[in-house]
Amino acid sequence: WEPLRQEFLLLQIIPRIPRLAAELVQRHIDQGDLVILTTATNRFITELTAIYLGIEHLIATEAQTQDGIFTGRPIGTLNMRSGKVDRLHQWLHARGYQLGQFSTTAYSDSVNDLPLLELVQHPVAVDPDPQLSAVAAQRIWPTLHLR
Repeated sequence: WEPLRQEFLLLQIIPRIPRLAAELVQRHIDQGDLVILTTATNRFITELTAIYLGIEHLIATEAQTQDGIFTGRPIGTLNMRSGKVDRLHQWLHARGYQLGQFSTTAYSDSVNDLPLLELVQHPVAVDPDPQLSAVAAQRIWPTLHLR
């Protein structure tokens, strides 16, 4: 799998990551922020993005495998909507942390992440879908355009 994953990283993932997004992540890392990539996409795909961006911590939807083959079924709580908040709290708790210990910022492009955006101190819409764009405008949340 590894040669195929490397090819996928080079041909499919890296070209889709806006330079400004990579720079934003790097600024957070340089500031010593705890950076967590949390995504509804499965770990097999998104861990390559995390590695490329230098993000140590990834919370992603986990995919079931049987005899080394993906079954198409998820394992555990889906990392989307309120499940993303639940999984983040579980991740922090497993490491002895609580969200309130941190100054928190979340970036999202989807209204599906509204539960996470409402949880943090600094929600930011990034290249948002129309629904999130409307919510961000109504709530006066910052909006970034990185593409």
